[in-house]
Amino acid sequence: MISGLHQRSTYKLIDKLLSAQFKTPFDLLSSLVRDIVESSELVMTGGRVWELEPDADAYALRYQIGEIEFLSEGTRRTVEEMPAMASLVSKKSIIAEAPEEDERGKRVYSLTGVGDVVKRPSGKLYTYALAFTAHDLNEEFYDTMIVIGSAASTALRNMSAAAHERKLRKDLDQAWEIQRGLVPDHETTFRDYDIYGVSLPDSVVGGDYFDYLRASEEETDRLGLVISDAASKGLPAAVQALFVSGALRMGIGYNTKMSALIGRLNTLIYDTFPYERFVSLCYCELTHSENGLVLYLNAGHCPPIHFQAATNTTELLQPTGGILGIVEDQPFRVENINMKPGDVLLMYTDGITEGQNAHNEQFGEARLIEFVKEAGRKPADEIAKLLLERVQTFTIGSAYTDDKTLIVIKRRG
Repeated sequence: MISGLHQRSTYKLIDKLLSAQFKTPFDLLSSLVRDIVESSELVMTGGRVWELEPDADAYALRYQIGEIEFLSEGTRRTVEEMPAMASLVSKKSIIAEAPEEDERGKRVYSLTGVGDVVKRPSGKLYTYALAFTAHDLNEEFYDTMIVIGSAASTALRNMSAAAHERKLRKDLDQAWEIQRGLVPDHETTFRDYDIYGVSLPDSVVGGDYFDYLRASEEETDRLGLVISDAASKGLPAAVQALFVSGALRMGIGYNTKMSALIGRLNTLIYDTFPYERFVSLCYCELTHSENGLVLYLNAGHCPPIHFQAATNTTELLQPTGGILGIVEDQPFRVENINMKPGDVLLMYTDGITEGQNAHNEQFGEARLIEFVKEAGRKPADEIAKLLLERVQTFTIGSAYTDDKTLIVIKRRG
């Protein structure tokens, strides 16, 4: 049982451990040992921090303070030389008679395990051990050190988690910069077509991707439009999106047939991503033709909606092949439509149709078709912005969110 005096002192130490910002584990542990030795309530004469060496059953001295036998920093002691280290995992803290003494006679020491526990040939060992010497240590101090040791282990885990989170955030920021660099400008034109694309990731980075692809700067006879969605989330999905982007940009430059290009991409995804390999994709190609010929290949993606202005009707461009990455070799079929003046083609990801409201109702394909009929006579950029606003309004209060990406293609009348 810890007395009130020890409780207050212990609380102060724990509060500092869990609230202060330390740069390294050694800063944290050396500060803790120094505070304990200098504490008037805990009456320690000296303290040390030992660290388990990588891949060895030995500890190295990292810090010492107080009236204690001087050892050079880095002094190495094997577990055979310090057998008490092997018993810390089961006991957490021990009190024993110290081998050294001073003018006041024999001293006692305590040893407390801190940090992660790792398996070594000699058994399970703590990553760190805190050693203290004094002329008298009682059961109360033993209880105090168990509490402080647990708090120090928690502080070390928090520090490690915070460092991992900072690194992950930095990696995500870098991935975001790369991903944003690959996304084209919202607006582009091709002959008598106006095009507007936009992507809103659910997190810092996402698996949705769209692009406008030309074989070269001088290409005027065709424009490729691609939209895709990786089934995974976060960074893995972003990596897949970057992979798809790079592969398509490289492949389009070789004037490869659409079916062969997507077939090769499917095999690359299958070979490169052994676990999270599912990517849906739709590729459309606008051509220089009087009849508005548009070629398309849909690899398991949401069916684009073709709004025909003359009849106020819609047609869905259903899949012409399977989702990429599931089967190593699979065929893909190329189909075509004709876009007449005033027609609209809407390409989108499932974040649009699967957006849910507070009652878990999806925005759905039917609402999307009605919207296209309602807004189809507006300019491409207005259609895109109005649709995103409609979906965002619909999903207010929903716990489910996803990336939202779309491309609106309109042939001028």
